Amino acid sequence: MNKLAEKQKFKQSLNHFIQTLQNYVNDDSGKWSIKGFIDIYKNIYTISADTKIVSKVLEIHIFPLLLQFAEKNGYKIVLAEHQNYYPDISFVSIYDENIRFAVDFKTTYRNPTKPHLCNGFTLGSHGAYFTDRNSTKNIQFPYGSYLGHFCLGIIYDRTSSRDIDETKIFQLGELQSIVSVIGNFQFFVTEKWKIASDKSGSGNTANIGSIKNIQDIINGNGMFSQLGEEWFDDYWINYRKIKVKQDGGEYLTINNLKDFVIYRQGNPDLIVYSNNKE
Repeated sequence: MNKLAEKQKFKQSLNHFIQTLQNYVNDDSGKWSIKGFIDIYKNIYTISADTKIVSKVLEIHIFPLLLQFAEKNGYKIVLAEHQNYYPDISFVSIYDENIRFAVDFKTTYRNPTKPHLCNGFTLGSHGAYFTDRNSTKNIQFPYGSYLGHFCLGIIYDRTSSRDIDETKIFQLGELQSIVSVIGNFQFFVTEKWKIASDKSGSGNTANIGSIKNIQDIINGNGMFSQLGEEWFDDYWINYRKIKVKQDGGEYLTINNLKDFVIYRQGNPDLIVYSNNKE
């Protein structure tokens, strides 16, 4: 099995797949075709603009197409058994169980005042299953058993809260008048290491952060993109674990990529610094 060829083939197929999503999720005006939730009495309740709710409904919305994609390309889908498991979806070849790919949904919104930036997202944990590639803790299959780790991403605009009334109940005949909470979708597929930053993605939790420049995300121009995946793995496995003695005798924890590359005697000129300034 040529692992590199299998990964490239999967990536190309996934890239082709996301080209079909634009018309599927959009209405005629470029807004989200999902308008709300309906009950058995045909009452429609608008969707909250909360990012977690939007993300989950988007996943549900495109999941039938993902099933078709898997069947067409010779994969079966294995969903994460628990909410905090990685990844969201495992694609496993029906011909060879050793051919499997991790795919995480990543959704985020554009910065309304700096539309070249997005809010960013986390790229999974750098904890137990990441450091021990044979671990089965909080992961569907051991990390090292995947041939590639991909993000299927959706970047969107949020509708102004002034235009949304979450307290109003609509009737079926009013469906077209309901304001979509998001729109102007941009889809992308990339290996997660290619869009990683060198900072944690969510406060005190052990999550890898992403870059925020949208064009760099689309093009896979993250901080490690010129260094390579091995540098990404090495950095995040050892994140904030290495201390270097200073001239004054105190020890300084390495917590940025430049210091880490210098410590490992690599070439810091290969670090890609994104325009994340707000």
